[in-house]
Amino acid sequence: MSTMDRSLRSLVARWLGANPATLTRVVRFGHIRPNRRRYVCVETLRPTGALTIYFFLHDDGMWSVYPQEIERPSMSFS
Repeated sequence: MSTMDRSLRSLVARWLGANPATLTRVVRFGHIRPNRRRYVCVETLRPTGALTIYFFLHDDGMWSVYPQEIERPSMSFS
């Protein structure tokens, strides 16, 4: 998947649809504590009701619908 395919705009269009007649808006954004990772909550109105999806920014600059895994301390030996 290319960088453009993982932009927030392209992910919103893919998950919620790119219909200009449909109202799609950012309803919440901020940081998740304690690691301060960014998120955006986007909502679209459909005949069946509101559809809301959270998007998460990863360290590589790509957006995803899954939060990035937390790095945990680990040990290894050879």
